[in-house]
Amino acid sequence: MTNSADQGGRDQAIAKIDCYFRNSFNDDLASLIAVRSESQDPAFAGELRRYLDMITSLVDQFGFVTSIEATADASPILLANRIENPEFGTVLIYGHGDVCAPDTRSWREGLDPYVLTVEGDRLYGRGTADNKAQHLINLQALFAILQQKGSLGFNVKLVIETSEEIGSPGLRKFFKANADRLSADVLIASDGPRLRSGVPTVFMGSRAALNFELRVNLRERAYHSGNFGGLLADPAIILSHAISSITDARGQIRISEWRPTSLTDDFRTSIASLPLLVDGPSIDYDWGEEDLTPIERAFGWNSFAVLSIHSGNPASPQNAIAGSAVATCQLRYVVGTDPAEILPALRRHLDDNGYKAVQLVGRREDAVAATRFAPDHPWVEFVVASISATSGMRPDILPNLAGSLPNDAFTEILNLPTIWIPHSYAGCCQHAPNEHVLSPLVHDALRNMTGLFWDIGERGGKIQ
Repeated sequence: MTNSADQGGRDQAIAKIDCYFRNSFNDDLASLIAVRSESQDPAFAGELRRYLDMITSLVDQFGFVTSIEATADASPILLANRIENPEFGTVLIYGHGDVCAPDTRSWREGLDPYVLTVEGDRLYGRGTADNKAQHLINLQALFAILQQKGSLGFNVKLVIETSEEIGSPGLRKFFKANADRLSADVLIASDGPRLRSGVPTVFMGSRAALNFELRVNLRERAYHSGNFGGLLADPAIILSHAISSITDARGQIRISEWRPTSLTDDFRTSIASLPLLVDGPSIDYDWGEEDLTPIERAFGWNSFAVLSIHSGNPASPQNAIAGSAVATCQLRYVVGTDPAEILPALRRHLDDNGYKAVQLVGRREDAVAATRFAPDHPWVEFVVASISATSGMRPDILPNLAGSLPNDAFTEILNLPTIWIPHSYAGCCQHAPNEHVLSPLVHDALRNMTGLFWDIGERGGKIQ
């Protein structure tokens, strides 16, 4: 990736990031973890702004021009840029500073979600994996190069939002209004897990997710199950049967519009040799689409899930027939699924199968697009070659992540190729108690990103 004359500088920059990892990374991460930046609770709105103020102070030291603004949902967003030369290419970097509510009582004894705790190779704290450590790694890689040679050799624009954990509701509108300010040649960002903790992963898109509620409201209150059993319809039974009609007993989707058209032979070939996520739970091989491999189910197909279901009082069941029942459900979907047809198709399915009593309530205004692009794109090939040169191993290459990210905002609004390089692993407990990252993975990621940004600078930020 780098000619022999410049290899010494690249090696020295990586040596600087090695030193940073040993001496300062944990302290910097601890200060970010200490900010209770929960986007799900309006009471912590001030903490969202405080987090962005901390990132502002960090990038100000390296010549970035910054502004903190509000999106349509009033969540603050940080924009920063370092424009070295209008003739250079521009890399857009993204991260999110908000975290999920931690459910503090469920964390293991001795762990505090907002205090970084180091136990062996594990760094515990809310936001370590998702997403504070990940964008801290990318920023520090930039800083190592600036400390080494005083310039990057390309332009950088930075976006740190604070509402990703609630679906980034104002991000797309903000991008549409500020598309010129965010113009770039490529997005390089980090979120999600590697497929294997010891092997880098590169992915270029993501499944999208649409949450919705199914409700059955039959009466205002519950009635005695002895006096009225057999006389009053049970909303929980109606709801359970409605849900079971959506898939068969092994979770295979029965709604034709929810079955994607994009699992082509070429796509199957491109993911056939990928490993399943390791370090996570054991896979149920008899679940999901029977004719697909587990890899195809995760990255090339749609999945339906019931996130929660409620009727009566689960904490103290009464001998009564409830008046209502509700389930929160989700469809994770890939390219080849029309997002505008997801809920209308479900409504038709419910009506056709006799479930007109089931109300369907969307949880967001618009369904977003799933995204992916080809692994032979020049930016993908360049990133893979750079990481291979630094790490000594070829990354796992995914056309799209199985999880969901606001990637469509970059591909559909800003028209960018998108390269995601995750710095976590499947067992990180993202969104769950005891969230953590692995120190060896962090060190590896710091080195890979420093090498990558160095290589981009050697090309003036222009790959094509």
